[in-house]
Amino acid sequence: MRALVPVEVIEKKILFVNGQKVLLDSDLAALYGVPTKRLNEQVRRNVKRFPADFMYQLSQNEFESLRSHFATLNKGRGKHHKYMPYVFTELSSKQ
Repeated sequence: MRALVPVEVIEKKILFVNGQKVLLDSDLAALYGVPTKRLNEQVRRNVKRFPADFMYQLSQNEFESLRSHFATLNKGRGKHHKYMPYVFTELSSKQ
């Protein structure tokens, strides 16, 4: 079976937050080909389907720590998160 998105592309998006491998909501939305805003709307509408050990919203401190790892920030209106991003972990083994 052939993957729709090359594994290398996904691997480059994986970040470490609190010792966990995670994907930012914006990266996950891009992989699915939808705007981040739409992904987050669906998450909010279906919050019971996302256990806390699979998805959570970053705190201000976590976001600032993560942001400090990026060398540059895009300038201009609409280029920054208005709200703290969600991160998605690997699927829980409890399911």
